[in-house]
Amino acid sequence: MIRHAKISEIDHILTITKACALKMQSNGIFQWNENYPNKAAFINDLDRNELYVKEHEGSVVGAIVVSTFMDEEYVPIEWLTPNGNSTYIHRLCVDPACQGKGFAQELMDFAEEHSKAKGFVSVRLDTFSQNKRNQRFYEQRGYQKLGDIFFPKQSEHPFHCYELVL
Repeated sequence: MIRHAKISEIDHILTITKACALKMQSNGIFQWNENYPNKAAFINDLDRNELYVKEHEGSVVGAIVVSTFMDEEYVPIEWLTPNGNSTYIHRLCVDPACQGKGFAQELMDFAEEHSKAKGFVSVRLDTFSQNKRNQRFYEQRGYQKLGDIFFPKQSEHPFHCYELVL
């Protein structure tokens, strides 16, 4: 089941993102760190009613943000569709103990179906240039790589922007 997150679940979601960060770091991928993702970001997502969780056997095993807010870092990208009618995926995570069971695919299916049902024309996101697994994940779903942006607090390496036209 995928549903809106509750304020009481933020700390658990942060535990999942920290576990994901450690797993990525053990694979040489320094995408998430002590600065990101953080509690303030998730509280803002919750306040905007854009934070969703995947529940499995009574426990939260993953989360995703489906936002209508376009970060200023995205402005220079030449998107496939005009700005103003897209959703943005952020902070997709699945507990490493539960990875490989299709939960990330379910969260993305949800995000895409939710966006389409609300009349949005595309879904946009970014993923770390050093995270080849994530790039394959999105490309296999039909996302097109468009350009690079930078988040200096996270890494000196770029983040690739992707878009899926619905």
